[in-house]
Amino acid sequence: MGLIFSSILAHPDACISPGTSLGDLPESCVASVLEYMDPQEICKVAVLNRAFRGASFADFVWESKLPLNYELLIEKLFDNFPSNLCKKDIYSWLCRLNSFDGGTKKAWLDKRSGKICLLISSYGLAITGIDDRRYWNRIPTTESRFRSIAYLQQTWWFEVNGEVEFPFPAGSYSLFFRLHLGKPTKRYCRQVCNSEHVHGWDIKPVKFQLATSDGQHATSQCYLREPGSWILYHGGDFVVGNPNVPTKVKFSMTQIDCTHTKGGLCVDSVLIYPSELKKSLKRF
Repeated sequence: MGLIFSSILAHPDACISPGTSLGDLPESCVASVLEYMDPQEICKVAVLNRAFRGASFADFVWESKLPLNYELLIEKLFDNFPSNLCKKDIYSWLCRLNSFDGGTKKAWLDKRSGKICLLISSYGLAITGIDDRRYWNRIPTTESRFRSIAYLQQTWWFEVNGEVEFPFPAGSYSLFFRLHLGKPTKRYCRQVCNSEHVHGWDIKPVKFQLATSDGQHATSQCYLREPGSWILYHGGDFVVGNPNVPTKVKFSMTQIDCTHTKGGLCVDSVLIYPSELKKSLKRF
């Protein structure tokens, strides 16, 4: 549909017979065309004329963009969701960063594809020793979507566990841990990295594990490198076949070799993202 979309914008009346224009097309016909466009394209062509604008609000157009189990998503994410919204407005609501579970998690639809994305903050994770200030601290920062990260100064036993039960739409998903070696600070209004406590991560790799309620498992390991940069470390993939049954995902990140200490690590969040959209993850 990309070529069709570009042609309409560049020459809106080129395919119409003399004496008529796109504005003469019935809204129902226009809506049938918009159904095959992605959401961003629909919003762009809606400004062409009144017929396209009216067609861009058609419920059947936007229902085709919503996940099949969007009603389960609404039930999970909202306590008092408006009952009189059109499908376009429902899509718009779901594309926001919607917080749930006491603000420890956020979920949203990718605006272009309509795929669900999920982010779990460090407050939503079980971090061994997190309440002991000798080892861990909470640091406020604008570099996190939750405005706070967990910072490890030093420990012998590093273990982070988490789980989420969510009505994922059918599809393939990838799980990532968002980590940063070094303590991010500001100096003279500039973001800098203090690598004073970074040590131990090049001796033994960190192990990542993932398991789902329907029996899927994934295990991987890697060394943590590149101080000063936020990096998404891949924890595993899983596939959802039945969107009408919530999927429980358990995951962990460990380095429990007690022959050496490790420290200087920031734990921000865990991201669950549609596998087909991984190329767009640079913005995180």
